[in-house]
Amino acid sequence: MTTLWSDHIAGLTPYVPGEQARIPNLLKLNTNENPYGPSPKAIEAMRAAVTDDLRLYPDYQAQALRQAVARRYRLTADQVFLGNGSDEVLAHVFNAFFLRGGRPLWLPDVTYSFYRTYCRFFQVPHRLIPLADDFTLKVADYTAVSEQEPAGIIFANPNAPTGCALGLDTIAAIAAAHPDSAVVVDEAYVDFGAESAAALLADTPNLMVVHTLSKSRSLAGLRVGYALASPELIQGLLRVKDSFNSYPLDRIALAGAQAAIEDEAWFERTCRAVIDAREQLVRELQGLGFAVLPSQANFVFARHRSHEAAIIARRLRDHGILVRHFQAPRIEQYLRITVGTPEQCARLCDTLKSVLST
Repeated sequence: MTTLWSDHIAGLTPYVPGEQARIPNLLKLNTNENPYGPSPKAIEAMRAAVTDDLRLYPDYQAQALRQAVARRYRLTADQVFLGNGSDEVLAHVFNAFFLRGGRPLWLPDVTYSFYRTYCRFFQVPHRLIPLADDFTLKVADYTAVSEQEPAGIIFANPNAPTGCALGLDTIAAIAAAHPDSAVVVDEAYVDFGAESAAALLADTPNLMVVHTLSKSRSLAGLRVGYALASPELIQGLLRVKDSFNSYPLDRIALAGAQAAIEDEAWFERTCRAVIDAREQLVRELQGLGFAVLPSQANFVFARHRSHEAAIIARRLRDHGILVRHFQAPRIEQYLRITVGTPEQCARLCDTLKSVLST
């Protein structure tokens, strides 16, 4: 029935998520889910929300959750925008800020692949800026004078899939170089060792920071994300959201997300456990002959010095372990491996010893 599609649908290349396999005794290290469960307080709050009140619409302004997020970052509620996962927030960002008279969006050539998907979907002109040979972002490429100012700039920090992170001075310099462009920092993994650019918002009106509760808050199944920015930028997102879906978050999601944000002790303990496991995993992988990029995320990006990445990934899958392999230029010999519990990482490394010896 493709003849009934809208004109632009056939030309889309949808984003492909990590494999969700049905394998006995599966060890899933391919989608960067947190190995530790959500805050028990969040689970309790969600259970308490399952009442007769579900017949009523949720608060379309989500004031309680916006205020909870604002308190955590010492902002005001009008500096917080909520969406159905950070991917929806990012979709609204592309729609609200990157369609400006044909000016291009600037983004790294190796980064979260959904950005290119959104560029195609919203027909956003864009310029891919190559990362350095060590996969770090070359700041001069983003601060140098250009004949045409970008409509906006977007990058993940820490970057995905590399795990490399920028310091706040660098982010501030990029934003200062382009005061007429929205600079969007996607911080899905920031809580695992990097610094949040939320600290720059007071002095940087063109900066926006996007977070998700899927990673450090262990709520990938709940679908909650948010953006932090000046009230003026947030108003732009609200105009898009309320022209699309006034109720992106249900009552259960609002309750669970607020409790998770407010349970700082659980958040800190589980993040610390992931960071410790990551450092041990890096040492183990290096001992097995992998070159591992410096990571400040809940995953590592690794290349074996003498074995093909695609073959390693396939053999691991045969043993019930999923890792992410990207068949893309520059990174086809790398594997992105989610950090699991110490026991899960040990299983991975024991299996790799067998796989690499054959």
